[in-house]
Amino acid sequence: MFFNSLTFAVFLPFIFVLYWFVFHKTKSSQNLILIVASYYFYSCWDWRFLFLLVFSTFLDYYTGIQIENGATERKRKFWFWLSIGINLGFLGMFKYYNFFAASFSELLNGFGLKSSPFLLDVVLPVGISFYTFHGLSYVIDIYYKRIKAEYNFVDYSLFVSYFPLLVAGPIERATHLLPQVKVKRSFDFEKAKEGVYQMIWGLLKKVVIADTCATYANAIFDHYPSMNSLSLILGAVYFAFQIYGDFSGYSDMALGMSKLFGIDLLKNFNYPYFSRDIAEFWRRWHISLSSWFRDYLYIPLGGSKGSKAMQIRNVFIIFVVSGFWHGANWTYLAWGFLNAVYFLPLLLLKKNRKNMDEVVLRFDLESLKTTGLILYTFVLTTIAWVFFRAKTITDAVLYLKRILVNSVYESQYLTNERYNYEIILMLILFVLVEWNKRTQIEPISGKYSTYKLALCIMAIIAFGTYSDYKEFIYFQF
Repeated sequence: MFFNSLTFAVFLPFIFVLYWFVFHKTKSSQNLILIVASYYFYSCWDWRFLFLLVFSTFLDYYTGIQIENGATERKRKFWFWLSIGINLGFLGMFKYYNFFAASFSELLNGFGLKSSPFLLDVVLPVGISFYTFHGLSYVIDIYYKRIKAEYNFVDYSLFVSYFPLLVAGPIERATHLLPQVKVKRSFDFEKAKEGVYQMIWGLLKKVVIADTCATYANAIFDHYPSMNSLSLILGAVYFAFQIYGDFSGYSDMALGMSKLFGIDLLKNFNYPYFSRDIAEFWRRWHISLSSWFRDYLYIPLGGSKGSKAMQIRNVFIIFVVSGFWHGANWTYLAWGFLNAVYFLPLLLLKKNRKNMDEVVLRFDLESLKTTGLILYTFVLTTIAWVFFRAKTITDAVLYLKRILVNSVYESQYLTNERYNYEIILMLILFVLVEWNKRTQIEPISGKYSTYKLALCIMAIIAFGTYSDYKEFIYFQF
């Protein structure tokens, strides 16, 4: 069940009515209806994997209590590593086993040793990376005594399985979400209105920006050997906007619909394409994942402390692991590695926390420099996205090589679409709108908000009818 589907358009209002008009009297009844809705939502993907979600929930709930009540450090460590091991074991089996088995087989074949690996014929459970990380952060925080264990199983179950964030985040922390589900929520019309506006803006980013860009990006990436330099550059730019519109659009919808239930989720995107360097980009892109790896991997490894060699090691570990989190493919590892290369000079020169303020442009030389830095950072990011999008590292390298050696900058007709001048104008308009609203709390607010809302709905209807691309990119992670 996709957020942008007609089925969900029926599901969400139905749950909203039950939540506020039938099960609204107590916190427990509110949480129960949301759990039932979440399990139904998840079972729509594949009911057979529902047991995995329930098992993961019970595992971390039980081990969290055992860690807190452990009489000795040895017992606390036992339950801690049991939870970590089982969680990562399931994640590794479903998501990475085939990758390692096939890669090892190819390595043996390279040495002339014939190998036929046993591969699992199983679909990756949707959202497993997200709800696994929810549980991991919860258990880790209990072990290090940052939080207390949750004894109410219903409350904890909702924390893990809450359907707006279940399959593609944001990755919530127990310190932020659990206190909200442990109290009764009261209906707030203004918050609900903000939620509706944010959902519509997120849907526009998905349907109008991401899905339209996907049509062109797919046509170019799938036929890159026959494309000239201009088309390949446009294909990379289209994918950059596709993945941003797709994922940030999902996050906006998740945050918006959560406000309908009186719950606030963590902000996951903060206009990353207006970043002035790669460090700032990663403070603004997929914030919940970046901060998760920072707090639970980078800082424990020593962060930016210690020797230069240790700092370099930590940077490459954090980015390569982040790439590998996205999927079992060498392209994701290359994407993470390339971002580490981008980030490293900033760390070594101690400029990784230079751009912490909000971007401001005026008619002066400093603003011209800032604009150049934003464009430069976008180019670097777009080059890295080529590796993220390509099927193989070879394809990515050949794609970038062809941009440099083809040297033909003429419009090409795409067999499944018209000339794509219109989409360029649309993206320019989108960037201007994003820039204008970057300092606003809500995407559709202020003067003429009703007219803005009407325009967004009209665009969604128009482009939704035109587009055949429906899936969210991050559902595969």
